[in-house]
Amino acid sequence: MNAHLITLGGVPVTLAQAAIGFAAVMMLIGVAIMLSLRRAGQARALEAAMAAERARELDDKMAQLNQLQAEVTGRLATMADVLGSRQAELARAVSERLDQVGHRVGQGLEQQTLKTHESLARLGERLAVIDRAQANLSDLTNEVLILKDILANKQTRGAFGQGRMEAIIRDALPASAYTFQAVLSGNRRPDCLIHLPGDNLPLAIDAKFPLEGFQAIEVAQSDEARAQAERQVRTDLSKHINDIAQRYLVPGETQDIALLFIPSESLYATIAERFEDLIQKAHRARVIIVSPSLLMMAVQVIQALVRDQRMREQAGVIQKEVGLLLDDVRRLQDRAGKLETHFRQAQEDVTGIATSADKITRRGTRIEALEFSEDRKAPAEAAVLRAAE
Repeated sequence: MNAHLITLGGVPVTLAQAAIGFAAVMMLIGVAIMLSLRRAGQARALEAAMAAERARELDDKMAQLNQLQAEVTGRLATMADVLGSRQAELARAVSERLDQVGHRVGQGLEQQTLKTHESLARLGERLAVIDRAQANLSDLTNEVLILKDILANKQTRGAFGQGRMEAIIRDALPASAYTFQAVLSGNRRPDCLIHLPGDNLPLAIDAKFPLEGFQAIEVAQSDEARAQAERQVRTDLSKHINDIAQRYLVPGETQDIALLFIPSESLYATIAERFEDLIQKAHRARVIIVSPSLLMMAVQVIQALVRDQRMREQAGVIQKEVGLLLDDVRRLQDRAGKLETHFRQAQEDVTGIATSADKITRRGTRIEALEFSEDRKAPAEAAVLRAAE
Protein backbone atom coordinates (compact mmCIF):
# COMPACT_ATOMS: atom_id res chain seq x y z
CA MET A 1 0.00 0.00 0.00
CA ASN A 2 3.03 2.21 0.56
CA ALA A 3 4.38 1.41 -2.86
CA HIS A 4 4.84 4.35 -4.98
CA LEU A 5 2.28 4.58 -7.70
CA ILE A 6 3.18 7.87 -9.41
CA THR A 7 5.30 10.92 -8.68
CA LEU A 8 3.62 14.34 -8.84
CA GLY A 9 5.92 17.35 -8.77
CA GLY A 10 8.76 15.30 -7.41
CA VAL A 11 6.56 13.97 -4.60
CA PRO A 12 5.95 10.27 -4.63
CA VAL A 13 2.28 9.25 -4.38
CA THR A 14 1.29 5.97 -2.92
CA LEU A 15 -1.73 3.88 -3.80
CA ALA A 16 -3.50 4.75 -0.59
CA GLN A 17 -2.90 8.35 -1.17
CA ALA A 18 -4.11 7.89 -4.67
CA ALA A 19 -7.21 6.10 -3.42
CA ILE A 20 -7.81 8.78 -0.84
CA GLY A 21 -7.32 11.43 -3.47
CA PHE A 22 -9.60 9.58 -5.87
CA ALA A 23 -12.19 9.25 -3.13
CA ALA A 24 -11.82 12.91 -2.35
CA VAL A 25 -12.14 13.73 -6.02
CA MET A 26 -15.16 11.55 -6.34
CA MET A 27 -16.64 13.19 -3.28
CA LEU A 28 -15.97 16.56 -4.72
CA ILE A 29 -17.48 15.42 -7.96
CA GLY A 30 -20.56 14.14 -6.07
CA VAL A 31 -20.81 17.34 -4.14
CA ALA A 32 -20.45 19.21 -7.38
CA ILE A 33 -23.11 17.03 -8.96
CA MET A 34 -25.40 17.54 -6.02
CA LEU A 35 -24.83 21.23 -6.11
CA SER A 36 -25.43 21.15 -9.82
CA LEU A 37 -28.62 19.14 -9.38
CA ARG A 38 -29.74 21.44 -6.62
CA ARG A 39 -29.07 24.44 -8.76
CA ALA A 40 -30.83 22.75 -11.64
CA GLY A 41 -33.86 22.09 -9.40
CA GLN A 42 -33.81 25.65 -8.17
CA ALA A 43 -33.47 26.82 -11.77
CA ARG A 44 -36.36 24.54 -12.79
CA ALA A 45 -38.40 25.79 -9.83
CA LEU A 46 -37.50 29.33 -10.73
CA GLU A 47 -38.30 28.67 -14.35
CA ALA A 48 -41.58 27.05 -13.30
CA ALA A 49 -42.36 30.04 -11.11
CA MET A 50 -41.36 32.36 -13.88
CA ALA A 51 -43.40 30.30 -16.35
CA ALA A 52 -46.35 30.44 -13.96
CA GLU A 53 -45.84 34.15 -13.56
CA ARG A 54 -45.56 34.49 -17.28
CA ALA A 55 -48.68 32.35 -17.69
CA ARG A 56 -50.48 34.51 -15.13
CA GLU A 57 -49.26 37.64 -16.85
CA LEU A 58 -50.24 36.12 -20.18
CA ASP A 59 -53.68 35.31 -18.80
CA ASP A 60 -53.98 38.86 -17.51
CA LYS A 61 -52.85 40.19 -20.85
CA MET A 62 -55.23 37.86 -22.65
CA ALA A 63 -58.01 39.07 -20.38
CA GLN A 64 -56.97 42.63 -21.07
CA LEU A 65 -56.76 41.80 -24.76
CA ASN A 66 -60.23 40.20 -24.61
CA GLN A 67 -61.52 43.26 -22.78
CA LEU A 68 -59.80 45.52 -25.27
CA GLN A 69 -61.17 43.40 -28.08
CA ALA A 70 -64.64 43.69 -26.60
CA GLU A 71 -64.20 47.44 -26.18
CA VAL A 72 -62.78 47.70 -29.70
CA THR A 73 -65.65 45.59 -30.98
CA GLY A 74 -68.14 47.84 -29.19
CA ARG A 75 -66.39 50.93 -30.42
CA LEU A 76 -66.22 49.47 -33.90
CA ALA A 77 -69.94 48.70 -33.72
CA THR A 78 -70.60 52.26 -32.46
CA MET A 79 -68.35 53.63 -35.13
CA ALA A 80 -70.10 51.44 -37.69
CA ASP A 81 -73.47 52.79 -36.52
CA VAL A 82 -72.14 56.35 -36.53
CA LEU A 83 -70.50 55.80 -39.89
CA GLY A 84 -73.72 54.24 -41.18
CA SER A 85 -75.78 57.23 -40.00
CA ARG A 86 -73.14 59.64 -41.24
CA GLN A 87 -73.01 57.76 -44.53
CA ALA A 88 -76.81 57.96 -44.79
CA GLU A 89 -76.71 61.67 -43.95
CA LEU A 90 -73.84 62.13 -46.40
CA ALA A 91 -75.74 60.22 -49.05
CA ARG A 92 -78.86 62.33 -48.36
CA ALA A 93 -76.81 65.55 -48.38
CA VAL A 94 -75.01 64.47 -51.54
CA SER A 95 -78.36 63.57 -53.11
CA GLU A 96 -79.87 66.92 -52.11
CA ARG A 97 -76.79 68.75 -53.30
CA LEU A 98 -76.87 66.79 -56.55
CA ASP A 99 -80.55 67.66 -56.93
CA GLN A 100 -79.79 71.32 -56.27
CA VAL A 101 -76.84 71.21 -58.62
CA GLY A 102 -78.97 69.45 -61.22
CA HIS A 103 -81.74 72.04 -60.75
CA ARG A 104 -79.25 74.88 -61.01
CA VAL A 105 -77.59 73.26 -63.97
CA GLY A 106 -81.01 72.79 -65.56
CA GLN A 107 -81.92 76.42 -64.89
CA GLY A 108 -78.51 77.51 -66.13
CA LEU A 109 -78.88 75.42 -69.25
CA GLU A 110 -82.41 76.76 -69.76
CA GLN A 111 -81.25 80.35 -69.28
CA GLN A 112 -78.26 79.69 -71.47
CA THR A 113 -80.58 78.18 -74.07
CA LEU A 114 -82.85 81.22 -73.89
CA LYS A 115 -79.85 83.53 -74.10
CA THR A 116 -78.54 81.49 -76.99
CA HIS A 117 -81.89 81.74 -78.76
CA GLU A 118 -81.99 85.48 -78.06
CA SER A 119 -78.42 85.85 -79.27
CA LEU A 120 -79.27 83.84 -82.37
CA ALA A 121 -82.37 85.97 -82.90
CA ARG A 122 -80.33 89.16 -82.50
CA LEU A 123 -77.69 87.67 -84.73
CA GLY A 124 -80.36 86.88 -87.30
CA GLU A 125 -81.68 90.44 -87.02
CA ARG A 126 -78.18 91.82 -87.40
CA LEU A 127 -77.56 89.53 -90.34
CA ALA A 128 -80.82 90.77 -91.84
CA VAL A 129 -79.67 94.35 -91.22
CA ILE A 130 -76.31 93.48 -92.76
CA ASP A 131 -78.11 91.93 -95.73
CA ARG A 132 -80.24 95.03 -96.11
CA ALA A 133 -77.14 97.20 -95.73
CA GLN A 134 -75.36 95.07 -98.30
CA ALA A 135 -78.35 95.41 -100.60
CA ASN A 136 -78.32 99.15 -99.97
CA LEU A 137 -74.60 99.20 -100.68
CA SER A 138 -75.23 97.30 -103.89
CA ASP A 139 -77.97 99.75 -104.82
CA LEU A 140 -75.72 102.63 -103.84
CA THR A 141 -72.93 101.16 -105.94
CA ASN A 142 -75.29 100.92 -108.87
CA GLU A 143 -76.44 104.46 -108.25
CA VAL A 144 -72.83 105.63 -108.06
CA LEU A 145 -72.11 103.91 -111.34
CA ILE A 146 -75.22 105.47 -112.83
CA LEU A 147 -74.15 108.82 -111.42
CA LYS A 148 -70.71 108.31 -112.91
CA ASP A 149 -72.32 107.61 -116.26
CA ILE A 150 -74.52 110.65 -115.85
CA LEU A 151 -71.60 112.89 -114.95
CA ALA A 152 -69.59 111.57 -117.87
CA ASN A 153 -72.12 113.02 -120.32
CA LYS A 154 -72.47 116.81 -120.49
CA GLN A 155 -76.17 116.73 -121.32
CA THR A 156 -77.08 114.23 -118.60
CA ARG A 157 -74.76 116.06 -116.17
CA GLY A 158 -76.62 119.31 -116.86
CA ALA A 159 -79.95 117.54 -116.39
CA PHE A 160 -78.70 116.08 -113.09
CA GLY A 161 -77.66 119.50 -111.77
CA GLN A 162 -80.90 121.03 -113.03
CA GLY A 163 -82.99 118.31 -111.33
CA ARG A 164 -81.23 118.65 -107.99
CA MET A 165 -81.54 122.44 -108.04
CA GLU A 166 -85.24 122.22 -108.95
CA ALA A 167 -85.85 119.74 -106.10
CA ILE A 168 -84.24 122.09 -103.55
CA ILE A 169 -86.19 125.11 -104.76
CA ARG A 170 -89.54 123.29 -105.10
CA ASP A 171 -89.28 121.96 -101.53
CA ALA A 172 -88.85 125.44 -100.01
CA LEU A 173 -90.57 128.04 -102.19
CA PRO A 174 -94.09 128.44 -103.51
CA ALA A 175 -94.64 128.04 -107.23
CA SER A 176 -95.15 131.78 -107.70
CA ALA A 177 -91.68 132.56 -106.34
CA TYR A 178 -89.63 130.88 -109.10
CA THR A 179 -89.57 130.11 -112.81
CA PHE A 180 -87.53 127.37 -114.47
CA GLN A 181 -86.02 127.87 -117.94
CA ALA A 182 -87.29 131.45 -118.16
CA VAL A 183 -86.38 133.50 -121.23
CA LEU A 184 -84.60 136.85 -120.86
CA SER A 185 -83.99 139.44 -123.49
CA GLY A 186 -81.62 138.35 -126.20
CA ASN A 187 -82.98 134.80 -125.97
CA ARG A 188 -80.91 134.12 -122.88
CA ARG A 189 -82.30 131.24 -120.85
CA PRO A 190 -81.08 130.76 -117.23
CA ASP A 191 -81.85 127.50 -115.50
CA CYS A 192 -83.94 129.25 -112.84
CA LEU A 193 -85.20 132.71 -111.93
CA ILE A 194 -86.20 133.40 -108.33
CA HIS A 195 -88.64 136.28 -107.90
CA LEU A 196 -87.63 138.17 -104.78
CA PRO A 197 -90.43 139.82 -102.79
CA GLY A 198 -90.67 143.59 -103.03
CA ASP A 199 -88.47 143.70 -106.13
CA ASN A 200 -89.26 143.16 -109.80
CA LEU A 201 -85.71 141.98 -110.59
CA PRO A 202 -85.34 138.17 -110.37
CA LEU A 203 -82.25 136.29 -109.25
CA ALA A 204 -80.68 134.06 -111.93
CA ILE A 205 -79.30 130.60 -111.13
CA ASP A 206 -77.15 128.47 -113.44
CA ALA A 207 -76.92 124.73 -112.76
CA LYS A 208 -74.31 123.72 -115.37
CA PHE A 209 -70.71 123.10 -114.39
CA PRO A 210 -67.49 121.85 -116.13
CA LEU A 211 -66.45 118.48 -114.71
CA GLU A 212 -63.71 117.27 -117.03
CA GLY A 213 -60.90 119.09 -115.21
CA PHE A 214 -61.95 117.64 -111.83
CA GLN A 215 -62.03 114.14 -113.32
CA ALA A 216 -58.54 114.71 -114.69
CA ILE A 217 -57.35 115.72 -111.20
CA GLU A 218 -58.70 112.48 -109.72
CA VAL A 219 -57.00 110.23 -112.29
CA ALA A 220 -53.72 112.20 -112.41
CA GLN A 221 -50.73 109.98 -111.65
CA SER A 222 -48.00 112.65 -111.54
CA ASP A 223 -47.54 116.20 -110.33
CA GLU A 224 -47.30 117.45 -113.89
CA ALA A 225 -50.58 115.80 -114.88
CA ARG A 226 -52.23 117.16 -111.73
CA ALA A 227 -50.96 120.68 -112.48
CA GLN A 228 -52.24 120.40 -116.06
CA ALA A 229 -55.66 119.28 -114.76
CA GLU A 230 -55.77 122.21 -112.32
CA ARG A 231 -54.99 124.63 -115.15
CA GLN A 232 -57.84 123.07 -117.14
CA VAL A 233 -60.19 123.53 -114.18
CA ARG A 234 -59.20 127.19 -113.82
CA THR A 235 -59.67 127.77 -117.55
CA ASP A 236 -63.06 126.02 -117.79
CA LEU A 237 -64.49 127.46 -114.60
CA SER A 238 -63.22 130.99 -115.36
CA LYS A 239 -64.88 130.85 -118.78
CA HIS A 240 -68.11 129.57 -117.22
CA ILE A 241 -68.11 132.38 -114.62
CA ASN A 242 -67.56 134.99 -117.37
CA ASP A 243 -70.40 133.47 -119.43
CA ILE A 244 -72.78 133.67 -116.47
CA ALA A 245 -71.81 137.28 -115.74
CA GLN A 246 -72.29 138.29 -119.37
CA ARG A 247 -75.51 136.38 -120.06
CA TYR A 248 -77.50 136.54 -116.79
CA LEU A 249 -76.47 139.85 -115.19
CA VAL A 250 -78.75 142.10 -117.23
CA PRO A 251 -79.13 145.64 -115.83
CA GLY A 252 -82.76 146.54 -115.22
CA GLU A 253 -83.88 142.97 -115.88
CA THR A 254 -82.13 140.76 -113.28
CA GLN A 255 -80.39 141.22 -109.98
CA ASP A 256 -76.76 142.35 -110.01
CA ILE A 257 -75.65 138.98 -108.68
CA ALA A 258 -76.16 135.43 -109.99
CA LEU A 259 -75.71 131.96 -108.47
CA LEU A 260 -73.56 129.19 -109.92
CA PHE A 261 -74.90 125.92 -108.53
CA ILE A 262 -72.43 123.04 -107.97
CA PRO A 263 -74.56 119.91 -107.29
CA SER A 264 -71.81 118.15 -105.30
CA GLU A 265 -70.47 119.04 -101.86
CA SER A 266 -67.18 117.30 -102.63
CA LEU A 267 -66.67 119.35 -105.81
CA TYR A 268 -67.48 122.54 -103.93
CA ALA A 269 -65.03 121.55 -101.16
CA THR A 270 -62.34 120.89 -103.80
CA ILE A 271 -62.95 124.31 -105.35
CA ALA A 272 -62.91 126.05 -101.97
CA GLU A 273 -59.73 124.21 -100.92
CA ARG A 274 -57.64 124.28 -104.08
CA PHE A 275 -59.07 127.09 -106.17
CA GLU A 276 -59.64 129.99 -103.82
CA ASP A 277 -58.59 132.37 -106.61
CA LEU A 278 -61.64 131.20 -108.61
CA ILE A 279 -63.88 131.95 -105.64
CA GLN A 280 -62.45 135.48 -105.45
CA LYS A 281 -62.78 135.94 -109.22
CA ALA A 282 -66.41 134.83 -109.08
CA HIS A 283 -67.10 137.32 -106.26
CA ARG A 284 -65.58 140.11 -108.29
CA ALA A 285 -67.73 139.08 -111.26
CA ARG A 286 -70.86 139.15 -108.99
CA VAL A 287 -71.27 135.37 -109.36
CA ILE A 288 -71.71 133.37 -106.16
CA ILE A 289 -70.67 129.70 -106.27
CA VAL A 290 -73.01 127.65 -104.07
CA SER A 291 -73.20 124.00 -103.06
CA PRO A 292 -76.51 122.21 -102.31
CA SER A 293 -76.31 123.16 -98.61
CA LEU A 294 -75.54 126.81 -99.39
CA LEU A 295 -78.38 126.91 -101.93
CA MET A 296 -80.72 125.51 -99.25
CA MET A 297 -79.63 128.29 -96.87
CA ALA A 298 -80.18 130.94 -99.54
CA VAL A 299 -83.60 129.49 -100.39
CA GLN A 300 -84.55 129.46 -96.70
CA VAL A 301 -83.65 133.17 -96.46
CA ILE A 302 -85.76 133.85 -99.56
CA GLN A 303 -88.54 131.77 -98.01
CA ALA A 304 -88.48 133.98 -94.91
CA LEU A 305 -88.62 137.09 -97.12
CA VAL A 306 -91.58 135.66 -99.06
CA ARG A 307 -93.38 134.80 -95.83
CA ASP A 308 -92.73 138.31 -94.49
CA GLN A 309 -93.99 139.87 -97.72
CA ARG A 310 -97.15 137.79 -97.57
CA MET A 311 -97.71 138.87 -93.98
CA ARG A 312 -97.29 142.51 -94.97
CA GLU A 313 -99.73 142.03 -97.87
CA GLN A 314 -102.25 140.48 -95.55
CA ALA A 315 -101.77 143.08 -92.82
CA GLY A 316 -104.57 145.33 -94.19
CA VAL A 317 -106.98 142.41 -94.42
CA ILE A 318 -106.04 141.35 -90.92
CA GLN A 319 -106.60 144.89 -89.59
CA LYS A 320 -110.02 145.06 -91.31
CA GLU A 321 -111.03 141.73 -89.89
CA VAL A 322 -109.82 142.79 -86.45
CA GLY A 323 -111.94 145.99 -86.71
CA LEU A 324 -115.01 143.93 -87.64
CA LEU A 325 -114.22 141.60 -84.79
CA LEU A 326 -114.06 144.55 -82.37
CA ASP A 327 -117.45 145.79 -83.63
CA ASP A 328 -118.91 142.36 -83.01
CA VAL A 329 -117.40 142.38 -79.52
CA ARG A 330 -118.93 145.80 -78.77
CA ARG A 331 -122.36 144.64 -79.93
CA LEU A 332 -121.99 141.52 -77.86
CA GLN A 333 -121.05 143.66 -74.85
CA ASP A 334 -124.15 145.89 -75.32
CA ARG A 335 -126.43 142.90 -75.67
CA ALA A 336 -124.86 141.32 -72.63
CA GLY A 337 -125.55 144.53 -70.66
CA LYS A 338 -129.19 144.51 -71.75
CA LEU A 339 -129.49 140.87 -70.85
CA GLU A 340 -127.94 141.62 -67.45
CA THR A 341 -130.58 144.38 -66.92
CA HIS A 342 -133.36 141.91 -67.78
CA PHE A 343 -131.87 139.36 -65.44
CA ARG A 344 -131.62 141.95 -62.65
CA GLN A 345 -135.25 143.02 -63.12
CA ALA A 346 -136.40 139.40 -63.20
CA GLN A 347 -134.38 138.75 -60.04
CA GLU A 348 -136.04 141.72 -58.32
CA ASP A 349 -139.49 140.47 -59.40
CA VAL A 350 -138.66 136.98 -58.15
CA THR A 351 -137.48 138.48 -54.84
CA GLY A 352 -140.76 140.42 -54.51
CA ILE A 353 -142.77 137.31 -55.28
CA ALA A 354 -140.82 135.38 -52.65
CA THR A 355 -141.40 138.14 -50.09
CA SER A 356 -145.16 138.15 -50.79
CA ALA A 357 -145.29 134.37 -50.57
CA ASP A 358 -143.44 134.52 -47.26
CA LYS A 359 -145.90 137.05 -45.87
CA ILE A 360 -148.85 134.99 -47.04
CA THR A 361 -147.31 131.91 -45.41
CA ARG A 362 -146.81 133.69 -42.10
CA ARG A 363 -150.39 135.06 -42.14
CA GLY A 364 -151.78 131.64 -42.91
CA THR A 365 -149.77 130.18 -40.04
CA ARG A 366 -151.13 132.76 -37.62
CA ILE A 367 -154.69 132.19 -38.87
CA GLU A 368 -154.24 128.45 -38.51
CA ALA A 369 -153.03 128.91 -34.94
CA LEU A 370 -156.17 130.89 -33.85
CA GLU A 371 -158.86 129.12 -31.72
CA PHE A 372 -162.44 130.23 -32.54
CA SER A 373 -165.28 129.90 -29.93
CA GLU A 374 -169.02 129.71 -30.60
CA ASP A 375 -169.60 133.28 -29.36
CA ARG A 376 -166.96 134.75 -31.59
CA LYS A 377 -167.89 132.75 -34.63
CA ALA A 378 -170.51 135.17 -35.92
CA PRO A 379 -168.39 138.33 -35.57
CA ALA A 380 -165.56 136.50 -37.30
CA GLU A 381 -167.81 135.54 -40.18
CA ALA A 382 -169.01 139.13 -40.37
CA ALA A 383 -165.42 140.34 -40.47
CA VAL A 384 -164.65 137.90 -43.22
CA LEU A 385 -167.66 139.07 -45.19
CA ARG A 386 -166.63 142.70 -44.72
CA ALA A 387 -163.15 141.87 -45.89
CA ALA A 388 -164.65 140.14 -48.90
CA GLU A 389 -166.80 143.18 -49.69
